[in-house]
Amino acid sequence: MTLKQGEIITFKRTFTNEDVKRFTELSADEGVHHVTPDEQGRLVVQGLLTATLPTKVGGDHDVLARTMNFEFLRPVFTGDTIDCRVAIEQYEKTEKDRTAIRASFECINQHGKPVMTGLFAGVIL
Repeated sequence: MTLKQGEIITFKRTFTNEDVKRFTELSADEGVHHVTPDEQGRLVVQGLLTATLPTKVGGDHDVLARTMNFEFLRPVFTGDTIDCRVAIEQYEKTEKDRTAIRASFECINQHGKPVMTGLFAGVIL
């Protein structure tokens, strides 16, 4: 599937305690808020685990990222369902027979509150 400039890609993900535990092992990000449940039994999801939401588009479309910018607006907890909306702002052939891509994204929790925004840019080989 080829992307187009102006296209919007949306998807959802609900983070689990197991997701956070596995990411903690991989990343060694062992902040107490990632390993100790709150009074509701939730863990705080690592920012970089949350950042895997928009990178899914890159993985789905073989994007070699050159820049990625994230602004983390509020914490994400296990059990939260996050809607990710990625807007393709640039998608065009370059002189080196590659495709340049630039996109912005916004991730919103189940309460309608933005949790993360940002941009990514790169090429498709």
